[in-house]
Amino acid sequence: MRRRPVDKHIRLSAEEASELARKAQMACLPEGALLRLLLKGYEPKEKPDAQFYDTMRELSAIGNNVHQLAAKANALNFIDAPLLKKEAERWHKFQADVESQFLRPDKSELKWQ
Repeated sequence: MRRRPVDKHIRLSAEEASELARKAQMACLPEGALLRLLLKGYEPKEKPDAQFYDTMRELSAIGNNVHQLAAKANALNFIDAPLLKKEAERWHKFQADVESQFLRPDKSELKWQ
């Protein structure tokens, strides 16, 4: 069974259709997904540029390295493993915060919802 069995048809002017297509492309979403997000009260964010993704890959690699260092230090018992683990957790939280800020849609502040 289809997840969305209700089929709705709307009429748009050429300008409205163009604006919907442009905004969907900016958010890197299909038009239907963009409309569903808006209906649920979320405002999608524009897709970040390539530099953002390069930065996120680098942050992820550094975080993984810190985690591996913490595991090795804990196994060999030659460094302050709790502190290193705490730093690794802080790094992963930072990465999640950056993703949240740049990628995840925000709850809309519109009053009519």
